[in-house]
Amino acid sequence: MVTCLIVDDENHAIEVLKKYVNDTPYLQLIGSTVDIFEAGEILKKQQVDLLFLDIHMPKITGLQFLNLYDGDIKVILTTAYAEFALEGYEYENVVDYLMKPISYQRFLKSTQKVVNLLNRENSANKEAPTEEKNFIFVKTEHKGKIQKINYDDITYIEGLKNYVSIYTSKGERIVTYIGIGELESSLPRKHFIRVHRSYIIAIKNIEAMDGNEILMKGAPRIPTAGKYKEEFLANFEKNIISVK
Repeated sequence: MVTCLIVDDENHAIEVLKKYVNDTPYLQLIGSTVDIFEAGEILKKQQVDLLFLDIHMPKITGLQFLNLYDGDIKVILTTAYAEFALEGYEYENVVDYLMKPISYQRFLKSTQKVVNLLNRENSANKEAPTEEKNFIFVKTEHKGKIQKINYDDITYIEGLKNYVSIYTSKGERIVTYIGIGELESSLPRKHFIRVHRSYIIAIKNIEAMDGNEILMKGAPRIPTAGKYKEEFLANFEKNIISVK
């Protein structure tokens, strides 16, 4: 569970983020404030993983606050001005920025980055082997429904304009309104590979290659083409045993 603190001088903006946090299963709201100095006091007293920080705050700006704060925390900047948000990438703990008005889809993408980063850091910091994250959460076509999908259950993914269909070994077709490129960046490359501008496949389900098509367990023939075909073939051919 990722603990969150919201800092914004507009109550309306806080309420939007509160709703998003409360609607997201892997986030937990610790508190919110319109006072940036109060935020500093909260961070001294409580363990917070993620700070949603508005850049344009009274007294001092969000970026000035980051100059003063030396704690280990992930930060997502929120702002209505893109030119100021870009300055935030100079700070090591800034993971992303959200442009107002903030959509829930963009919010999920941003917070998933934080989850992935925290998981990688936790794995690296622990001496004993840790179980890596093996699932994703996606917002489905059904209003208000967010579904957990285990990596092991994914057979292949098909991109169609501004949404994707995720097909599972359970016979499910889960539709989520996100670009295939965005989804690809959230998947572990050792388990999934993009073979076409419209298709991502689970490597473990590959059974054969037939011309420009991939035969998979529990899936129709998947085409491969263009730059994605070249990358796929480079990986595929590493495992071919040839008789001399």
